[in-house]
Amino acid sequence: MEILSMHDLLHTLSHDMFSMPLPLAEKILRPVLVYLFLVVFLRIFGKRELAQLNPFDLVLLLSLSNTVQNAMIGDDNSLSGGLVGAFSLLAINWVLAWVLYRAPKFTGLLSGHPARLVRDGVVDEAELKRQSLTHEDLVSVLNKNGFNDPADVQTCILEPNGTFYVEGKKLQSDDLQRRQMIQALAELTTEVKALRREVAARG
Repeated sequence: MEILSMHDLLHTLSHDMFSMPLPLAEKILRPVLVYLFLVVFLRIFGKRELAQLNPFDLVLLLSLSNTVQNAMIGDDNSLSGGLVGAFSLLAINWVLAWVLYRAPKFTGLLSGHPARLVRDGVVDEAELKRQSLTHEDLVSVLNKNGFNDPADVQTCILEPNGTFYVEGKKLQSDDLQRRQMIQALAELTTEVKALRREVAARG
């Protein structure tokens, strides 16, 4: 059994870690093309995948990352290849962010526009259908934001990045007073019932 010298061992390790089997240009181009592909097709297929409203959306994104992994790195497990690929992704993301900042009109074309799902308590069923969202999905989003009924929501917007903006209705003074009176009456009724039970128990 041949024993490698320290010099040979370091040489072998450095060769395995830093030697890239793929050309540098291909190593840069692969992640850039995959990145642009994902940006375009996520734009085409809609925003709900980014919102991750159910486990299927999460499974899709996780599977997608594993599916495109080999397309980005090819037959290259070297450290240098990984660093070049990471740099390429960071660079194309920075370039795209710079372009979107400089050209706001291009932002709508690439990222899409916000989708208003609820306006003044009324659900836009057509927009809900365009975004492939069910009424249960919408109610789940509203519940997470502290609302049980779309009628209590002034506006609900699905942003291009998959987040939801929910704004409740601002109650008019008459409505607010009416609700306060109903709540006070309900509390008074509860107290009267408790007193009656206490008197009945003593008698």
